[in-house]
Amino acid sequence: MNTKKVKKLSPQIRHRKAFFTGLLFVSPWIIGFILFQLYPIAMSAYYSLTDYNLFNPPEWVGLKNFFDLFNDDKFYLSLYNTVYITIFGLIPQLIFTLIMAIILNMDVKGKSLYRTIYFLPTLVPAVASSLIWMWLFNSQYGLINEFLGSIGLIEPNWLLDPAYTKIAIIIMGFWGTGTNTVMYLAALQDVPKTFYEAAEIDGANVWQKFWHITIPAVSPVTLYLLIMGLIGSFQVFTQADVLGTQAQSMGGPENSMLFYAVYLYQNAFKFLKYGYASAMAWILFIIVLILTMVIFRTSAKWVYYGGEK
Repeated sequence: MNTKKVKKLSPQIRHRKAFFTGLLFVSPWIIGFILFQLYPIAMSAYYSLTDYNLFNPPEWVGLKNFFDLFNDDKFYLSLYNTVYITIFGLIPQLIFTLIMAIILNMDVKGKSLYRTIYFLPTLVPAVASSLIWMWLFNSQYGLINEFLGSIGLIEPNWLLDPAYTKIAIIIMGFWGTGTNTVMYLAALQDVPKTFYEAAEIDGANVWQKFWHITIPAVSPVTLYLLIMGLIGSFQVFTQADVLGTQAQSMGGPENSMLFYAVYLYQNAFKFLKYGYASAMAWILFIIVLILTMVIFRTSAKWVYYGGEK
């Protein structure tokens, strides 16, 4: 009877074979990362040091684009508008989402329906929701001004008065907080009820339970939402683009809606200053990176994880 001898592979060969097999499986991701992420990042870094308008070859100018930015009044205006909407939009929206999550976490009849209704607006595309809000903010026929007028309050010209355009966009931001609320809601449901029961036995009131139990328990979610909200607020574009049509200008009346992303878009696709726009993109990256690092460094003082002692 003939028997075939099975040749055993050395551990080194088996390890090498397993490595190349794994590399083969992840190669689609690696190729996609190189082509669609790493290559554009490298090219934007190169273009930021050149004068490039898409039609002519890039001309090396070194750091000129960055020096020109720091002497550009519109650059500072766009940065101011973006910081304004970050400070006065992001923090109030986080507070609002936490309050709504607490309300939706209450044990009431039909709470699943309420949660669904509250989440539905997040499914509406940004352009469509901006068009809806453009009608709501209409100074003559909008429902918001009709309501304000019915109770005797001032009826602002939301989309044509520079004093109210950023406020209008901040109000719009509350429309899409459903996803953040769901994340807070999930975090609230993980808080053991025994914590609140023990606090009640110790005589804690509603505010004390909220401050000493609820806020620390959801602080990891707050950290995540704060960072993601910070990144998102520096990329506000669609709302300004749609609402700016009222003033027949992407930047809105008196450039009051000229946010950083809007000005970057204008330089790249309207003025064809791709090198200048690339320099703006890298400055934006540095700003967001520094702010994110600051938040992470300070998070140890206010973020609490369940496994920590």
